[in-house]
Amino acid sequence: MQNPPDPFFERQKQMFPKLDAAQIHRLSLIAKRRAVTQGQVLIDVGDANSPFFVVLSGGIEILRTHEAQEERIVLHHPGEFTGEMNMLSGRKSMFLARATSDGEVLELDHEGLRRVVQNDSELSELFMRAYILRRVALVARNQGNATLIGSVHSSDTLHLREFLTRNSQPFTYLDVDRDADVQPLLDRFHVTASEIPIVICRGATFMRNPSTQALAECMGLNPELSSETLYDMIVVGAGPSGLAAAVYGASEGLKVLVIETNAPGGQAGSSSKIENYLGFPTGISGQALAGRAYAQAQKFGAEMVVARGAIRLGCDQTPYSVELDGGTKVLSRTIVIAAGAQYRRLPLPELPKYEGNGVFYGATRMEQQLCLDCEVIVVGGGNSAGQAAVFLAGSSKHVHMLVRSSGLADTMSRYLIRRIEDHPQITLRTHTEIVGLEGETALERVRWRDSKRGITETKPIQHVFVMTGADPNTAWLDGCVARDEKGFVKTGVDLHEADLAKWPGARPPFMLETSIPGVFAVGDVRSGSVKRVASAVGEGSICVQLIHKVIAAS
Repeated sequence: MQNPPDPFFERQKQMFPKLDAAQIHRLSLIAKRRAVTQGQVLIDVGDANSPFFVVLSGGIEILRTHEAQEERIVLHHPGEFTGEMNMLSGRKSMFLARATSDGEVLELDHEGLRRVVQNDSELSELFMRAYILRRVALVARNQGNATLIGSVHSSDTLHLREFLTRNSQPFTYLDVDRDADVQPLLDRFHVTASEIPIVICRGATFMRNPSTQALAECMGLNPELSSETLYDMIVVGAGPSGLAAAVYGASEGLKVLVIETNAPGGQAGSSSKIENYLGFPTGISGQALAGRAYAQAQKFGAEMVVARGAIRLGCDQTPYSVELDGGTKVLSRTIVIAAGAQYRRLPLPELPKYEGNGVFYGATRMEQQLCLDCEVIVVGGGNSAGQAAVFLAGSSKHVHMLVRSSGLADTMSRYLIRRIEDHPQITLRTHTEIVGLEGETALERVRWRDSKRGITETKPIQHVFVMTGADPNTAWLDGCVARDEKGFVKTGVDLHEADLAKWPGARPPFMLETSIPGVFAVGDVRSGSVKRVASAVGEGSICVQLIHKVIAAS
């Protein structure tokens, strides 16, 4: 059988460009020349802050190692350079780099590469494009250093797949129900199918149903944190608002740390397509938008921590502290609360049984593959629900869109309403809500009630996407900043005299500043915010200018 065409073939010159003499000369002013010998290992699997190499003569092969076997990813020729996104972020290398013959290279350390990317616009564009495309190709080809063994019927498997995918980590997925190669692997490690999901990390570490935090640590996704390091700005949350704050803060010279509970993007990261964000007339997926912003933040030197949640804000003294799950505390002159909000769960006692086994809170291509040619339900009347309905209608048998109100006009953009009204595969059911979920181990049936007609129906539907309402992620702020009756953080002119009882000094709070000086709130977590990606990005960028004022006055 003929292999399908490689979608990256036409982009090889962008993925692996050759530097010209002038570009190599500029790099040689800050890099060191180094002789290498055939078979010499230049970067080993698991090395952090790996050096950057330009081949002057000879060659460097990049190898994926798995179970004592080697797979060549690419061979770099004279004029070409090593690396992908891990090299820029300083994360542990997924691959082995080895000289294929005696030759000479230019070597630049991690910090030197970052300076080049920040200060040389021509090389920055060349390197960033190449690194992003190389990572995208690795993800598409499943050429990573992790193997996930699971089942499409396992909610824990879906959770780990989503975590790896949304963090742009290339991995190999094997399904116990579909892949013949799985059983020998399970036998080798004395694992039964009931113990899945299993992760083989870096070809060496075997993990039974790991937490995302354990998986992130094994794969080297996070830097070492120290309570003795003082940051200028800690951003809690890596949704659009948090990533915007990180990009602008780091690009303006602030020492920035971003803390994210799961993966970059927030709620927007699970959107299949955002079509009303300025500058993207054909639309862009939430994950792609988050991935680009994440790469920008790394380019300017922001530190990123994923799969770690903030559990307490220490606001009694400055510098402020943020305590993470696991016990680590980090210190900062200022804090940006960008923790976002989460979709409100259905008020049904049986709901937890079906979360990940029929009930989902995002509609990405991963969830789409689970319900091909099936009937599905989308609950909610906002833009996220509308985007999900249109997206799923392209591959599902039918989409039932359930809203408790009389219509969509008050909560959804008009362009989405028109698409829903005109799509033959979507039925809008107003005054309707889910009142029951049924099934042995996974969702099999759904009961909904039409309150206007007083009719309850049971349908054999196995996939429900819940995107209704939002509760702010603010429990970790107890005892610190003022919040409204729904738990959203109050800022600026919305703060009343009673909220500012402990406010020191004569100046009033800045716009986006909370009841604690130097602590800001942006995006969906902020009381009164506009629930749009563009608004969140704007707030994240604006607050950095106010942070400069706070730091200058301290």
